[in-house]
Amino acid sequence: MHIGLVVNPIAGMGGRVGLKGTDGKVAQARARGAEPRAPDRARRMLSRLAELDSTIELSVAGEPMGATLAREAGFEPTVVFEPASETTVADTHTAIAAFVDRGVDLVVFVGGDGTAADVADALEGTEIPMVGVPAGVKVYSAVFAVSPEDAAAIIVSFERTERREVMDIDEDNYRDGEVTPKLRAVAWVPVTDELQSSKQLGGGTVEALAEGIADSVDSETTYVLGPGSTVGAIKAALGFDGSPIGVDVWRAGQLLVRDASEQEILDSLSDDNVIIVSPIGGQGFVFGRGNPQLSPAVIRRCSVEIVASRTKLDGLSVLRADTDDPELDAELRGWRKVRVGRFERRMIKLT
Repeated sequence: MHIGLVVNPIAGMGGRVGLKGTDGKVAQARARGAEPRAPDRARRMLSRLAELDSTIELSVAGEPMGATLAREAGFEPTVVFEPASETTVADTHTAIAAFVDRGVDLVVFVGGDGTAADVADALEGTEIPMVGVPAGVKVYSAVFAVSPEDAAAIIVSFERTERREVMDIDEDNYRDGEVTPKLRAVAWVPVTDELQSSKQLGGGTVEALAEGIADSVDSETTYVLGPGSTVGAIKAALGFDGSPIGVDVWRAGQLLVRDASEQEILDSLSDDNVIIVSPIGGQGFVFGRGNPQLSPAVIRRCSVEIVASRTKLDGLSVLRADTDDPELDAELRGWRKVRVGRFERRMIKLT
């Protein structure tokens, strides 16, 4: 097996600092103290890949797009291209073109939907499959593994490929609360059980659920309310205009922070804290997709209440978490109660 690896070093940087993405916002993300996310995600995938099959032939782009990470994992990669320190879309295209020239069997990329679209564009006209290690804020495309470790499992075990959609959204519209995914490409993708489906938008009626939450709030508890339409109905029932795609912090009838960053959430927490979050339809992620502000540091200081419309939950077989902290992911696994009505709760497994 010969794979080409490309890492988008800035993917996901805008998430925890509340920017909803990094497109055109790298300087702003850094000014807010954002740390690169993609390198650690790549490191986890490569470490697991080395455990599964250390004989894989690996072609990579130079630093900061993957070469050092591959060597740290024990591989002896062939560096096909040396990018500038500040990478661009053109660097991704150049690396992929070099992979194609070398006849790789699979392209593995670390990034989000924007990176997926760039890779798919560069692979157009070939039948070389691609698989993504999710590291971006937006992960709408059906080309990503569930986790970095699952990406490694896909690499060594897939036996067939199929055409999957690559989606992306306009980040400026996204920051304004408008989610309009656009089809960017259709790409060949390895197919296994570890590959997630694309997001489904919409859901069922949640009025009773929202009213039930609003009636049961405790005045001494700090509520950290995640993004999405289901939790948005709860925000409305609590009497405030929340961020539709951001995280809001509320306590005792007062909106403490609207569209909060990770640090703003941490600064607002009290002795008793509850995260209210809804899984992504079609995928089941409660953490790690679209809400990176809910970081391991935040989650560890809160209890978690999962809510969903009955329609959304009927479309899910499991829930998932991908927090960037494998130990926390393991702690979150197990059977979870999901509130689906004013009083009704259902059990579903978080894997």
